[in-house]
Amino acid sequence: MGVEPENTLRSFVRAEQAGMDAIELDLHLSKDGALVVMHDADVDRTTDGSGAIAEKTLAELRELDAGGGERVPVFEEVLDAVRAPLQAEIKDVTAARALAEVMLDRDLVHRVEVSSFHDDAIAEIGALVPGVRTVLIAGRWEADIVDRGKAVGAACLALDIRRLTLETVEHAHGEGLQVIGWVVNTQEQLRLARALELDGATTDFPEIRRTGRFTA
Repeated sequence: MGVEPENTLRSFVRAEQAGMDAIELDLHLSKDGALVVMHDADVDRTTDGSGAIAEKTLAELRELDAGGGERVPVFEEVLDAVRAPLQAEIKDVTAARALAEVMLDRDLVHRVEVSSFHDDAIAEIGALVPGVRTVLIAGRWEADIVDRGKAVGAACLALDIRRLTLETVEHAHGEGLQVIGWVVNTQEQLRLARALELDGATTDFPEIRRTGRFTA
């Protein structure tokens, strides 16, 4: 997030206080199987440590500073810290099964939607958690992006707004898929999102909600 250390409890609380419709977070698995909330596969960019998340235990990750003294959170902590709906992005395909277990155990199908760049992860979570709403993400895509979304049972496509066209949006809508754009951080991008008649957008700056209702 653009105003707080990203993927920290502080950033999620700030987004909820700003009144965002939903909060997006990123998931990896630690060496000992914890659902760790972090964007990158390694800790180098967003903490004072180095190395891959998959090669560190949760205890080791807890020792890192994720910005301003914040700890690296796990998914369950976010669930308890905020009440807003969540969009959980599976960064590591191996995290799909662990996420499914938490969602089923805590009956989260109506609170948490699941997104991923990985078609396999979307298909797997859909099979493991009946009724879950899923979002297929793409930064670059071919003409078959709508077919890909339908094939894995996605309800929505999340596409890079810099490459998004009205033709793609209309095609998706015609096939019953919603479309959200990422990342909308400027007024120009917000105007584009509206012109494309998107169903929503993601942003790093919750305050942009004052001029439109989008997800954080």
